[in-house]
Amino acid sequence: MAKNLVIVESPAKAKTIEKILGSDYDVRSCFGHIRDLEKDAMGIDINNNFKPKYIVPEDKEKVVKELKKLAKDTQEVWLATDEDREGEAISWHLCEVLGLDPYSTKRIVFHEITKPAIERAVLKPRLVNMDLVHAQQARRILDRIVGFELSPVLWRKMSMRNSLSAGRVQSVAVRLIVEREREINHFKSVSTFKVEAYFTAKDINGKSVTFKAEGPSRFKSVEDAEKFLQQCVGASYSVRDIQVKPARKTPAAPFTTSTLQQEASRKLGYSVSKTMLLAQKLYESGQITYMRTDSVNLSETAMTDLKAAIVNNYGDKYYQERKFKNKNESAQEAHEAIRPTYATNQSVDDADTRKLYELIWKRTLASQMSDAELEKTTAKIAISTSPEELTANGEVMKFDGFLKLYLEGRDEEDVADEDDEQEGSLPLLAIKQQLDLREMRATERFSRPAPRYTEASLVKKLEELGIGRPSTYAPTITTVQKRGYVEKRDKEGIKRTFRILTLKNDQIKQVEDQENTGAEKSKLFPTDLGMIVTDFLNQYFNSVMDYNFTARIEGEFDEIANGKKVWNNMLQDFYSPFHKDVENTLENAERVKGERQLGVDEATGKPIVARMGRYGPMIQIGKVEDEEKPRFAKLKQTQSIETITLDEAMELFRLPRNLGQFEDQDVTVNIGRFGPYAQHDKQFYSLKKEMDPYTVELDEIAPLIAEKRTAKNERTIKVFEKEKIQVLKGPYGPYLKVGLKNYKLPKEKLEHPEALTVEECKAIIEEAKANPPKKKAPPRKKKAE
Repeated sequence: MAKNLVIVESPAKAKTIEKILGSDYDVRSCFGHIRDLEKDAMGIDINNNFKPKYIVPEDKEKVVKELKKLAKDTQEVWLATDEDREGEAISWHLCEVLGLDPYSTKRIVFHEITKPAIERAVLKPRLVNMDLVHAQQARRILDRIVGFELSPVLWRKMSMRNSLSAGRVQSVAVRLIVEREREINHFKSVSTFKVEAYFTAKDINGKSVTFKAEGPSRFKSVEDAEKFLQQCVGASYSVRDIQVKPARKTPAAPFTTSTLQQEASRKLGYSVSKTMLLAQKLYESGQITYMRTDSVNLSETAMTDLKAAIVNNYGDKYYQERKFKNKNESAQEAHEAIRPTYATNQSVDDADTRKLYELIWKRTLASQMSDAELEKTTAKIAISTSPEELTANGEVMKFDGFLKLYLEGRDEEDVADEDDEQEGSLPLLAIKQQLDLREMRATERFSRPAPRYTEASLVKKLEELGIGRPSTYAPTITTVQKRGYVEKRDKEGIKRTFRILTLKNDQIKQVEDQENTGAEKSKLFPTDLGMIVTDFLNQYFNSVMDYNFTARIEGEFDEIANGKKVWNNMLQDFYSPFHKDVENTLENAERVKGERQLGVDEATGKPIVARMGRYGPMIQIGKVEDEEKPRFAKLKQTQSIETITLDEAMELFRLPRNLGQFEDQDVTVNIGRFGPYAQHDKQFYSLKKEMDPYTVELDEIAPLIAEKRTAKNERTIKVFEKEKIQVLKGPYGPYLKVGLKNYKLPKEKLEHPEALTVEECKAIIEEAKANPPKKKAPPRKKKAE
């Protein structure tokens, strides 16, 4: 038995640390949180100063039992959970469960899993920081109160379904997405005309090159644009002024949790949860520093390491020491930015994490590299027939600096123009130089609404508002999607016609062209359910939904962590007015139906409403109390209760469609609970993704039926019609199917499944029913991302 027991959170971390500490240390994992609040009665004694009632979940009992035995038999226990509030709370829970004294048990922290960092931590242990524990506990209790008291209000007051839930941060995140969606829906696009002129001139080598100059302003109408081009007919063009100015570009700070999530989304296409999963893996294997941080600071050791790496790889002129300051003064989650533990390691062997590691490595090195030096040129071009001027901009890179390695990505919100382009270089120009116009174009451009959020841009917005902390971003975004309030999907663009006026050889021509506009990829869309729940919470719980209030609560958690506020006093201040709102809402709020009146059906005179149904948003013609049953149609995924028109709603009632006959049997298409399908000869066939049930024709469906029938025949080994038992071939071998249930075959029957008799099949099914497979233990509860 080792003299020292070290307890960490994950097995991967335990393995890495044990290699560093050696045989005197037994490093074990507690697999994240080992206790949580009871479910009964909220798990909180509100009348006793919000005293929490903790239990060890069933799936953690074995781990706790093992750790208790090890702790009893060892000389010294060291708590080495993560260094943030969540990790501090886990250490305290370990003390409580294992019978350790938190005022004497050694607590060690480190933000990188390297030999020097671990050895330093062991030499300077501390005690469990109860201020951090109280801050985490206050957050957990407050969020439990909000969830447990708000969710039943939704069940009682909303007609949709009983699985509704609300949360302090998740509901505010959904509100952001809902408000952005409504902003987009109400946006009215305005067209303007942008003028661009193309000239030819000689470059430094005497070669003729074309460059672009832009018009004075955007014209509001095609008439104004044409009037300007008319003024330019027969004009001569000369350079009136040239301004050459030096410019610099400065590198971004090293990564924090949120900036890593944003950049991994922009450059690698990773979701927030995938980024955190891979970053955790890198941290636990000792490749990067702790990945939950809102600090941009770098340690002195790291700075020295980075300087050596930059000088060795790029030379002295590429190094420039920089110290970045946190915008968030209350940053408490960690003391250093996310960086490689060793700057000399440009990559890692693990294929899964390699791209993310290289992104972190490049960003960190770039943060300590020289500015990029540019020369920006602005040329003003006079028009002999007009007082207006054209402007040509260009830039020349004098020294690439940090751009040799890395350039930060941009979000859509940061791109002001749809046709925004990087400035190119200009040829040699001189004042009074005459220029040859090749052509001038006035192109119609349309204003755009703010883009929908991506996961990463939502994190950015939450951080800007002071809502949430590094450990809460990923689980918040996962939760709102799991609850069905938000969905991540693509949106197809639509064709839009735009006009182009061209002046060439003193002739003006107008043509029309088309562009694809509005296409979006992996964006967050609010569902109808999300919009209805958000409106209800905004109406009756405006304080919980208020951005400033939510941010202030986060600030109070920070004060508790700094020992400036008593945790249960803070909870009492929150609970009293909140609970009063809950009681008032239960008593006085009307039941929400989630309906929108669209009009009246011309054929029957019955009302048409868009509303939430058991399986999602739908259209209903008629009332439930009518003698004749109402008619129902499900909304398409791209449609919403809030925006669907009467004509669009009536179009939905074209289903089911009879397409004609195939093999003397009718073929119909419809949309069911699991999506669009075709029905033929009492068999159902899911439509392919590209098939629209409203427009698909028989000649497309017939091959689908034949294809699926062939696939079914190929996987069918034997059928016992009377007993409705099928012997089928699956991707993992033969199996039995009865109705919707599948049954494994015993090993001895796998070789010749075609020889099975009906009696043998029945015996296998009865045996399986009598001895059902043991349920797998639920996955261990991980610490929040």
